[in-house]
Amino acid sequence: MSLRNRVIELRRVPAAELRANPRNWRTHPPGQRSALQGILSEIGFAGALIARELEHGALELVDGHLRAETAAPDDVLPVLVLDLNESEADTLLAVLDPIAGMATRDDDLLAALLERVETEDRQVQALLDQIRQGESSIAGLQSQGQTSSDSVPSLRIVPVPESFQLLVDCRDEDDQRELDARLTEEGYKCRVLTL
Repeated sequence: MSLRNRVIELRRVPAAELRANPRNWRTHPPGQRSALQGILSEIGFAGALIARELEHGALELVDGHLRAETAAPDDVLPVLVLDLNESEADTLLAVLDPIAGMATRDDDLLAALLERVETEDRQVQALLDQIRQGESSIAGLQSQGQTSSDSVPSLRIVPVPESFQLLVDCRDEDDQRELDARLTEEGYKCRVLTL
């Protein structure tokens, strides 16, 4: 399969010249902002923002809103400029983070990596500590808000019991009711869904 390359160029652009996407659905809690500020101060920009060029030449962000907001207006940021129309940009905006969030983790490799990572920044260290203590999802880390830059987010681990489920496609509503009744009678806990 031959894939299209939608990257036109890597451009260096002052943060003030980047337009936020009005359809950006991601929000950034204080804990995430603090961790990003910490890693930017320790390492700097290590990845490009993603944008598309509008008809009049302005660049509208698809990814990297928080990095653009965190930078000073005159900071020059690396931006991958893509050849996307508005509909394609909307699709990418909708799925880019969720696709990344679908990744799973290898706990042994993560533990080995974390043994090698050192930081001077308190907020980055708090994030690393949460990861070490078993926070299993990026979404969980992002939802941890902080009330001030002095507070460290706390980790609350909630055990989730193992669960085995089966989703069955039925021919019609009558078939669904009949199967639900039969399985309930056999002692299974059933939930009826219509998609």
